[in-house]
Amino acid sequence: MNERILIADDHYVVRAGTALVLETGFPELKIDFAENYGQVKNMLESHDYSLIILDIDMPGTQYKKMISELKAIQSDIKILVFSGYDKDVAIQYIREGAEGYLNKQSSEEEIKNAVRTVIEKGYFYPAELIGLIIQNKKSNPSEKLSSREYEIFKLLADGNGNLEIANRLNIQMSTVSTYKKRIFQKLDVANIAELIKVYEMMH
Repeated sequence: MNERILIADDHYVVRAGTALVLETGFPELKIDFAENYGQVKNMLESHDYSLIILDIDMPGTQYKKMISELKAIQSDIKILVFSGYDKDVAIQYIREGAEGYLNKQSSEEEIKNAVRTVIEKGYFYPAELIGLIIQNKKSNPSEKLSSREYEIFKLLADGNGNLEIANRLNIQMSTVSTYKKRIFQKLDVANIAELIKVYEMMH
Protein backbone atom coordinates (compact mmCIF):
# COMPACT_ATOMS: atom_id res chain seq x y z
CA MET A 1 0.00 0.00 0.00
CA ASN A 2 1.89 3.05 -1.26
CA GLU A 3 -0.92 5.61 -1.10
CA ARG A 4 -0.47 9.06 0.37
CA ILE A 5 -2.75 10.00 3.26
CA LEU A 6 -3.27 13.02 5.49
CA ILE A 7 -3.82 12.78 9.24
CA ALA A 8 -5.61 15.92 10.43
CA ASP A 9 -5.82 16.38 14.19
CA ASP A 10 -4.80 19.19 16.52
CA HIS A 11 -3.25 16.88 19.12
CA TYR A 12 0.34 15.82 18.45
CA VAL A 13 -0.02 12.59 20.42
CA VAL A 14 -3.00 11.55 18.30
CA ARG A 15 -1.22 12.37 15.03
CA ALA A 16 2.00 10.63 16.04
CA GLY A 17 0.25 7.62 17.57
CA THR A 18 -2.01 7.08 14.58
CA ALA A 19 0.92 7.42 12.20
CA LEU A 20 2.97 4.90 14.18
CA VAL A 21 0.16 2.37 14.05
CA LEU A 22 -0.22 2.79 10.29
CA GLU A 23 3.52 2.74 9.58
CA THR A 24 3.86 -0.61 11.34
CA GLY A 25 1.03 -2.06 9.28
CA PHE A 26 1.76 -0.33 5.96
CA PRO A 27 5.47 0.59 5.71
CA GLU A 28 5.09 2.03 2.20
CA LEU A 29 2.29 4.41 3.19
CA LYS A 30 3.16 8.09 2.79
CA ILE A 31 1.78 10.13 5.68
CA ASP A 32 1.42 13.91 5.99
CA PHE A 33 -0.01 15.91 8.88
CA ALA A 34 -2.24 18.92 9.52
CA GLU A 35 -3.19 20.37 12.89
CA ASN A 36 -5.97 22.78 11.90
CA TYR A 37 -8.57 23.11 9.17
CA GLY A 38 -6.70 25.82 7.31
CA GLN A 39 -3.69 23.53 6.97
CA VAL A 40 -5.94 20.72 5.77
CA LYS A 41 -7.21 22.82 2.86
CA ASN A 42 -3.71 24.03 2.02
CA MET A 43 -2.38 20.47 1.99
CA LEU A 44 -5.18 19.28 -0.29
CA GLU A 45 -4.49 22.13 -2.69
CA SER A 46 -0.80 21.16 -2.82
CA HIS A 47 -0.88 17.35 -2.85
CA ASP A 48 -3.06 14.48 -4.04
CA TYR A 49 -4.27 12.19 -1.28
CA SER A 50 -6.06 8.86 -1.30
CA LEU A 51 -7.43 9.42 2.19
CA ILE A 52 -7.75 12.00 4.93
CA ILE A 53 -8.26 10.95 8.54
CA LEU A 54 -10.20 13.96 9.76
CA ASP A 55 -10.73 15.16 13.31
CA ILE A 56 -14.02 17.07 13.20
CA ASP A 57 -13.28 19.22 16.26
CA MET A 58 -9.93 20.77 15.32
CA PRO A 59 -9.24 24.54 15.31
CA GLY A 60 -11.05 26.25 12.44
CA THR A 61 -13.53 23.40 12.07
CA GLN A 62 -16.57 23.93 9.90
CA TYR A 63 -18.09 20.68 11.14
CA LYS A 64 -20.26 19.02 8.46
CA LYS A 65 -19.48 21.71 5.90
CA MET A 66 -15.89 20.44 5.82
CA ILE A 67 -16.91 17.34 3.88
CA SER A 68 -18.26 19.23 0.86
CA GLU A 69 -15.52 21.86 1.06
CA LEU A 70 -12.74 19.28 1.01
CA LYS A 71 -14.34 17.29 -1.79
CA ALA A 72 -14.63 20.51 -3.78
CA ILE A 73 -10.82 20.68 -3.63
CA GLN A 74 -10.25 16.97 -4.35
CA SER A 75 -13.41 15.28 -5.56
CA ASP A 76 -12.06 11.74 -5.31
CA ILE A 77 -10.54 11.96 -1.85
CA LYS A 78 -11.83 9.52 0.76
CA ILE A 79 -12.67 11.05 4.15
CA LEU A 80 -12.52 8.96 7.31
CA VAL A 81 -14.05 10.92 10.18
CA PHE A 82 -11.91 10.45 13.30
CA SER A 83 -13.84 11.42 16.41
CA GLY A 84 -14.79 10.72 19.97
CA TYR A 85 -18.40 11.73 19.34
CA ASP A 86 -21.19 9.17 19.33
CA LYS A 87 -22.71 7.30 16.41
CA ASP A 88 -25.52 9.83 15.84
CA VAL A 89 -22.92 12.44 14.92
CA ALA A 90 -21.00 9.96 12.77
CA ILE A 91 -24.04 9.22 10.61
CA GLN A 92 -24.57 12.93 9.98
CA TYR A 93 -21.08 13.16 8.47
CA ILE A 94 -21.57 10.01 6.44
CA ARG A 95 -24.76 11.49 5.01
CA GLU A 96 -22.76 14.58 4.06
CA GLY A 97 -20.43 12.37 2.02
CA ALA A 98 -17.74 11.03 4.36
CA GLU A 99 -16.64 7.51 3.47
CA GLY A 100 -16.35 6.25 7.00
CA TYR A 101 -16.10 6.79 10.73
CA LEU A 102 -13.46 5.73 13.23
CA ASN A 103 -13.76 6.28 16.96
CA LYS A 104 -10.66 7.65 18.68
CA GLN A 105 -10.90 4.81 21.20
CA SER A 106 -10.37 2.22 18.45
CA SER A 107 -7.67 -0.42 18.80
CA GLU A 108 -4.57 -0.59 16.59
CA GLU A 109 -6.11 -3.37 14.52
CA GLU A 110 -9.34 -1.42 14.08
CA ILE A 111 -7.41 1.62 12.87
CA LYS A 112 -5.42 -0.42 10.35
CA ASN A 113 -8.53 -2.24 9.18
CA ALA A 114 -10.44 1.02 8.73
CA VAL A 115 -7.71 2.60 6.62
CA ARG A 116 -7.20 -0.53 4.53
CA THR A 117 -10.93 -0.91 3.94
CA VAL A 118 -11.52 2.72 2.93
CA ILE A 119 -8.62 2.67 0.48
CA GLU A 120 -9.48 -0.72 -1.03
CA LYS A 121 -13.30 -0.68 -0.93
CA GLY A 122 -14.04 3.03 -0.79
CA TYR A 123 -15.85 3.03 2.54
CA PHE A 124 -15.66 1.84 6.15
CA TYR A 125 -18.62 1.60 8.51
CA PRO A 126 -18.25 -0.11 11.92
CA ALA A 127 -20.80 -2.85 12.55
CA GLU A 128 -22.81 -0.77 15.00
CA LEU A 129 -23.10 2.01 12.42
CA ILE A 130 -24.28 -0.35 9.71
CA GLY A 131 -27.13 -1.38 11.97
CA LEU A 132 -28.22 2.21 12.44
CA ILE A 133 -27.97 2.99 8.75
CA ILE A 134 -29.95 -0.09 7.73
CA GLN A 135 -32.63 0.62 10.31
CA ASN A 136 -32.68 4.26 9.15
CA LYS A 137 -32.80 5.53 12.68
CA LYS A 138 -32.94 9.27 13.25
CA SER A 139 -29.45 10.66 13.05
CA ASN A 140 -30.04 14.37 13.51
CA PRO A 141 -30.25 15.22 17.23
CA SER A 142 -32.78 17.94 16.47
CA GLU A 143 -35.21 15.29 15.17
CA LYS A 144 -35.68 14.23 18.78
CA LEU A 145 -37.23 17.63 19.53
CA SER A 146 -40.79 18.83 19.05
CA SER A 147 -41.31 21.91 16.88
CA ARG A 148 -41.54 24.16 19.97
CA GLU A 149 -38.49 22.55 21.56
CA TYR A 150 -36.52 23.05 18.36
CA GLU A 151 -37.59 26.71 18.24
CA ILE A 152 -36.30 27.25 21.78
CA PHE A 153 -33.18 25.19 21.02
CA LYS A 154 -32.31 27.61 18.18
CA LEU A 155 -32.95 30.65 20.36
CA LEU A 156 -30.73 29.26 23.12
CA ALA A 157 -27.98 28.48 20.62
CA ASP A 158 -28.21 32.06 19.35
CA GLY A 159 -27.43 33.35 22.83
CA ASN A 160 -30.89 34.26 24.07
CA GLY A 161 -31.61 33.96 27.80
CA ASN A 162 -34.76 32.58 29.40
CA LEU A 163 -36.34 36.03 29.79
CA GLU A 164 -35.64 36.98 26.17
CA ILE A 165 -37.12 33.71 24.94
CA ALA A 166 -40.18 34.09 27.17
CA ASN A 167 -40.84 37.60 25.86
CA ARG A 168 -40.22 36.60 22.26
CA LEU A 169 -42.54 33.60 22.36
CA ASN A 170 -45.01 35.18 24.78
CA ILE A 171 -44.73 32.37 27.32
CA GLN A 172 -43.81 32.19 31.01
CA MET A 173 -40.17 31.97 32.10
CA SER A 174 -41.05 28.82 34.03
CA THR A 175 -42.28 27.30 30.77
CA VAL A 176 -38.99 28.18 29.09
CA SER A 177 -37.12 26.53 31.96
CA THR A 178 -39.19 23.38 31.55
CA TYR A 179 -38.51 23.26 27.82
CA LYS A 180 -34.82 23.96 28.39
CA LYS A 181 -34.50 21.05 30.82
CA ARG A 182 -36.28 18.76 28.36
CA ILE A 183 -34.03 19.89 25.49
CA PHE A 184 -30.89 19.27 27.54
CA GLN A 185 -32.11 15.75 28.34
CA LYS A 186 -33.02 14.88 24.75
CA LEU A 187 -29.75 16.22 23.33
CA ASP A 188 -27.70 14.75 26.20
CA VAL A 189 -25.98 18.06 26.97
CA ALA A 190 -25.09 19.48 30.37
CA ASN A 191 -24.83 23.19 29.62
CA ILE A 192 -25.32 25.91 27.01
CA ALA A 193 -21.77 25.52 25.68
CA GLU A 194 -22.44 21.88 24.81
CA LEU A 195 -25.82 22.81 23.33
CA ILE A 196 -24.17 25.39 21.07
CA LYS A 197 -21.63 22.80 19.93
CA VAL A 198 -24.43 20.40 18.98
CA TYR A 199 -26.13 23.20 17.04
CA GLU A 200 -22.89 24.10 15.22
CA MET A 201 -22.29 20.48 14.23
CA MET A 202 -25.75 20.36 12.66
CA HIS A 203 -25.21 23.42 10.48
